[in-house]
Amino acid sequence: MFEKKLKRNMIRCKYCGDVIESRSLYDFKRCKCGKVTVDGGLEYAKRSFSNNPPENHFEELSEFE
Repeated sequence: MFEKKLKRNMIRCKYCGDVIESRSLYDFKRCKCGKVTVDGGLEYAKRSFSNNPPENHFEELSEFE
């Protein structure tokens, strides 16, 4: 099975508007208001936020090959 490869691992916080990007493995980034995080660089796309659904907390901006 073919998996999409990450080119950019990035989100925009819907609370503060901050755009955060994880560029390398274990590159944990938090937005300026602290409500969302991104991690994993180009290896995996991990997001952290308070509760579901995720679309209430961030806009997905990642790019794939």
